Amino acid sequence: MKILIVEDEIKTGDYLKQGLSESGFVADLCRDGNSGLHLALGEQYDLIILDVMLPGLNGWQVLQSLRTKDLQMPVLFLTAKDQVEDRVKGLELGADDYLVKPFAFSELLARVRSLLRRGKQMEASSLRVADLELDLLKHRVTRQGQRIDLTAKEFSLLELFMRRQGEVLSRSLIASQIWDMNFDSDTNVIEVAVRRLRAKVDDHFEPKLIHTLRGVGYVLEQKPGDTA
Repeated sequence: MKILIVEDEIKTGDYLKQGLSESGFVADLCRDGNSGLHLALGEQYDLIILDVMLPGLNGWQVLQSLRTKDLQMPVLFLTAKDQVEDRVKGLELGADDYLVKPFAFSELLARVRSLLRRGKQMEASSLRVADLELDLLKHRVTRQGQRIDLTAKEFSLLELFMRRQGEVLSRSLIASQIWDMNFDSDTNVIEVAVRRLRAKVDDHFEPKLIHTLRGVGYVLEQKPGDTA
């Protein structure tokens, strides 16, 4: 899941980005309204956390521009503006939630997850390929009924593979979706991460599900005729 944070307070922005990353999300951070709008229009985000009082365009203007262009990703206002008329204005402009600073990160995280569930209520709450199951709500992975413990990054990587099962994913795509970075050919972070994930998901099970296409990328699928 990819989240955009538009927050000009340096400590708050860094805190949000770190906390959301540690919770398994890919988080982009920008410090002003113009950059926030540019990113929101150019990238695909599952949710936006938006301050109101921003340099350049304020949060109200950013949200209005998004809704005018019919972009309906969930938006959560996170702001020090705590008057009733402010909350009403935010919600009437099209925000999906409104949280006043100072805030507890646990509450913010609960609201983020609630909004993401609401946005995907028509989708399945779990993903399944062969005997491998990923429960999005319980954040749990099992195979042949056995629990598999994954780190937050491993869970995100497996979710990406399972959402796009059968599709070859390049290392650059994986890097941008999971690590929010441009692929650097001098690093082997993707290979290491896939190797570790494969060790947990495939090493002790049949059939093997994660496959390498040398020079191309990786694909998760159950090949025809390949059964346990």
